[in-house]
Amino acid sequence: MDRATAPPPPGGQPPPGGPAPTSLLMWLGYRAAEDRIVAALEGAGFGDITRAQVRLLAGIDDDEGTRLVVLAERARIAKQTATALVDRLAAAGYVRRAQDPDDGRARLVQLTSRGREIVPVARAEEQRIEAEWQDRLGVARMRHLRAALEELRGLVDP
Repeated sequence: MDRATAPPPPGGQPPPGGPAPTSLLMWLGYRAAEDRIVAALEGAGFGDITRAQVRLLAGIDDDEGTRLVVLAERARIAKQTATALVDRLAAAGYVRRAQDPDDGRARLVQLTSRGREIVPVARAEEQRIEAEWQDRLGVARMRHLRAALEELRGLVDP
């Protein structure tokens, strides 16, 4: 079915110039999921951290921690911004800085016990989101969506 004969999307007409780009549709899903996770954290008593801090926390490797420059890269923010966010997270008790055992000059950002408390809350909300999306799409289409996104991940996150 070409664009001329395709029915309009639910809720109205396609955007000017045609259907929304796939990248926008993927971002909308990410944004909705992030909104839900931030709300779940707030509801669980973690309302003292910002969305930007949540994004930074999500980039910390569970085991040994992560270098600040890597966190900044993962969150796609400037190193100075990451430093300010880590400073506030450390003051609130979510992270600590530790010596990198592989490089005496480098420091790692690690989750504290309070920082680790947010992980199960976020993971539980992620599971609820996945279940809702699967209910909407069905098992087979959800499996196909995940497979396609995993394949694209190899292209966009080598």
